[in-house]
Amino acid sequence: MLELARTPELCAEITLQPVRRHGVDAAILFSDIVVPLAAVGVELEIRPGVGPVIEAPIRSAADVRRLRALEPDEDLPEVAEAVRLLCAQLEVPLIGFAGGPFTLASYLIEGGPSKAQTKTKAMMLSRPALFRDLLDRLAGIAAAGLRAQVRAGAAAVQVFDSWIGSLSRPQYERHVAPPTRALFSEIADLDVPRILFGVGTGYLLESMAATGPDALGLDWRTPVSEARRRLGPDIALQGNLDPAALLAPTPVLEDEARAVLAGAPSTGYVFNLGHGVLPDTPPGAPGRLVELVHEHALEAAA
Repeated sequence: MLELARTPELCAEITLQPVRRHGVDAAILFSDIVVPLAAVGVELEIRPGVGPVIEAPIRSAADVRRLRALEPDEDLPEVAEAVRLLCAQLEVPLIGFAGGPFTLASYLIEGGPSKAQTKTKAMMLSRPALFRDLLDRLAGIAAAGLRAQVRAGAAAVQVFDSWIGSLSRPQYERHVAPPTRALFSEIADLDVPRILFGVGTGYLLESMAATGPDALGLDWRTPVSEARRRLGPDIALQGNLDPAALLAPTPVLEDEARAVLAGAPSTGYVFNLGHGVLPDTPPGAPGRLVELVHEHALEAAA
C-alpha cells in the first residue's frame, strides 16, 4: 500500500480506475492517511486485514517531540507528482485528502487500529497538554500535505477524522476542535472546498461545522434533511447512503438511494456513501448507483 501510494504512475492509475469504470463525478487521490507519518520517519507498516501498525507507539513527551514537521517537497514529492499526472488526464475534479489529528493520534498512541481508542483517550484526559501538542503537530502535518496537493492541482480537499465519534461532545470541543480549527484556518487561503468527515458523529455536527470546513461528510446514521435543518444553508453536505446497501439486490439499492435523494437539499449537496465501499461489494453495484444518481439529477433539472 505504501509503495503504491508513493509511486506516482501506479497511484494515478488506481485513482483513475473508478472514474473509468463507474463514471463518478470526481476522483479522490489513492493514498492512505498514514503516508505522511511514514514520510516524517514514523516506523509503520500497513498489514493486510489489519491496517496501519506502528512499531513504537507514542507514550511520552520525548516521543511527541520526535514527530517533526512535514516538508512535502522533500518528504513526499511523489504525491504532488501523482496529482499532476492525474490533473493532466482527468476530466473531473480531483479531491485530495489527509487524516484528521485525532484519528492520526489514535494510530500513533494505540499502535494500530482500535475500536475504542482507550489509550488515546487516557492520554487525552490525563495529559491534556501533551495530547494537544501531539494534535497540533499532526494538524500541521495534515495542512502541509493538503497544501502540496492543492498546489499540484487538487480541486478540493477532505479531512478524514474518522474516529472522533468515540468522543463525547465536550471532549471533542475541548481537545480536538481547536487543532482542527487551526488546520482549516491554515489552508483557508487555498480557496478550494474543504470537507470534514467522521464516523458516528451525528451528535457532533454543530461542533464540527464550527471548526471551519466548507462541507461536512455525513455517515448513514443522520438523515441529510436533519443535518440541513440543524446546520442551516451555509455549509454544504455530503453523503450518506449506507455502504451495506450496495450489497443488497439492485431494486433495494435503488430504493435506498432514492430515499436519500428525496431528503436531500436542492443545493449545497453531494451524493455519496456514508463511509467507504465495503470489500464484498459486487463490482457492478457502484456503477449502477452512479447511473441512478445521474438519472435523478436529470429528472430534477427537467
